[in-house]
Amino acid sequence: MSMLRYAFNPRKEKSARVYGRSLRISGKSSQILCSRITGRSLLRGRRLLNDLVARRRSLNGKYYTNTAKEMLELLGSAQTNAEAKGLDPEKLSIHASAHKGFTFWRNRRFKMRRQKRKICNLQIVLMQR
Repeated sequence: MSMLRYAFNPRKEKSARVYGRSLRISGKSSQILCSRITGRSLLRGRRLLNDLVARRRSLNGKYYTNTAKEMLELLGSAQTNAEAKGLDPEKLSIHASAHKGFTFWRNRRFKMRRQKRKICNLQIVLMQR
């Protein structure tokens, strides 16, 4: 398998990263959430995503629950990677980016029309300040 290329490459000893590939979430909503949590601390980023899932806070009138759930799972995995490297979770900041994946058509039966399904890739990097 080929190596995955990250959009952001900080020093390896001060960072932990995770790559979500072929996620069935909207690319547009994932770009909005990535721009909101990039630059925040890990605790503030998780708090924002938890509030979106629980519908306590909205961004422009939308909650983005599916995207927020996927990003929370990836943040948990990245935090585990950071703790395995010996990084302090309270000093970590987030850098997240979303990229367009492939598009496929979902077949339907009889005279129903086919549906277009989109895939998105997410990259999350946790850096120690």
